[in-house]
Amino acid sequence: MTDTATMAGLDPATLNDLLRLAGSDGFDRIQDQIRRTGGCTDPIRLQGSTVTRDRETGHVLHSYSTDTEPGGVLRVACGNRRASRCPACAWTYAGDTYHLIRAGLVGDPAKGTPETIRDHPRVFATLTAPSFGPVHNRPGNRPCRCGTRHAEDAPELGTPLDPDSYDYAGAVLWNNHASELWRYFTIYLRREIARRAGLTQKAAREQSRVAFGKVAEYQKRGAVHFHAVIRFDGPEGPDSPPPAWATLDLLSDAIRAAAARVAVDVDPAGDQPARTLTWGTQLDVRPIRAFGDGEEITEQAVASYVAKYATKAAETTGTVDRRVGNKEALTLLGVPDHPRRLIEACLDLHALYPDRKLRDWAHMLGFRGHFSTKSRRYSTTLGALRQTRADYRAAQQRAALGLPDPDDEEATTLTLAHWTYAGHGHTPGESWLAANIRRDIQHNREIAREELPALLDLEGAAT
Repeated sequence: MTDTATMAGLDPATLNDLLRLAGSDGFDRIQDQIRRTGGCTDPIRLQGSTVTRDRETGHVLHSYSTDTEPGGVLRVACGNRRASRCPACAWTYAGDTYHLIRAGLVGDPAKGTPETIRDHPRVFATLTAPSFGPVHNRPGNRPCRCGTRHAEDAPELGTPLDPDSYDYAGAVLWNNHASELWRYFTIYLRREIARRAGLTQKAAREQSRVAFGKVAEYQKRGAVHFHAVIRFDGPEGPDSPPPAWATLDLLSDAIRAAAARVAVDVDPAGDQPARTLTWGTQLDVRPIRAFGDGEEITEQAVASYVAKYATKAAETTGTVDRRVGNKEALTLLGVPDHPRRLIEACLDLHALYPDRKLRDWAHMLGFRGHFSTKSRRYSTTLGALRQTRADYRAAQQRAALGLPDPDDEEATTLTLAHWTYAGHGHTPGESWLAANIRRDIQHNREIAREELPALLDLEGAAT
């Protein structure tokens, strides 16, 4: 257990529960379960059993039941992607996203993309929201419009200079339609590519494919913007080279033209006028070169950047990471003024646009799309990565128990399993244990990351 000094500031309930756990017969096993989840904040509790039998004789080769576990339950990780909910599971999600994006940049045959993918034209594009009113910002070396040069962590950054004139309704409606803006962008992008190639859309599609992987990020002002890796492929996808006309310049020009064409109309309702929603003028398109090639945007940097934001959501702007039922709750939760007004705008607009489900997504400031998406042929999927990890762990367990592979056609075993949901979460003492285990795991990762370059240098010197 962690030393007594770190327990000094615990509240009585947590301390008493921790002492109870420490004195129980199953304390070591509880710690082991929590460690296996990576220190998950809100684990799923399961009850059940598995039995592996010989198909011919019916002899039991291995059996497991939660009846032998402390409390009669097995804890498994919750799998939540949000860092604000579960840092441990968010770390795993970010790692999967990193490998997914990286596989579409450098190639990984095991993940469905050849290494020749590095020769395909690729860009890192950022599409942003328009202005809904001037906000406090850091425009280079110049002071903000308010006359102050704000620090990087200044709390007023992203908040309106004049909240009373800020278009809060427009801001949340834009977030709410952001996924549709992206959908139209992908449609127009293919049209603009065909136009620049001097081909019909059908002919361009027969000669090339466009693949992408994107992630949504909230700006400090509470507006969503999208970061996307966009790549040219050949007619068969990543396994085939793009045609000669599919150049980096053509792709970049087509992206800019497509973004400028996108417009989504919102009908008037109540006191709200008709609106035409578009992308903002701050469109950034940067080439991604193989091995960096002197560019600031490297393959490693792009994969890391996308993975970083895959675990973040609107709570980075000061809002909450759970649904809000009414305005009174915002005061009780202490939500800052700017995100509070955005949430209130969602609640007010719900009656005018009931099909947009603004009340359900008020805590997301209106945004109701997926935070991480990709085209079908960009690379592997998050589901495939999770399955690979699960198969690896299962293989390790079978090896430790001396059990055959169930996929082996000559295998003569049969595994029967029955599981039921038994709740979720930790007791106060278990939460303290999980936080310390999670901290220790993170510390060990940081040490390993710092030592890796030195180990590689030693290995290089030895060879």
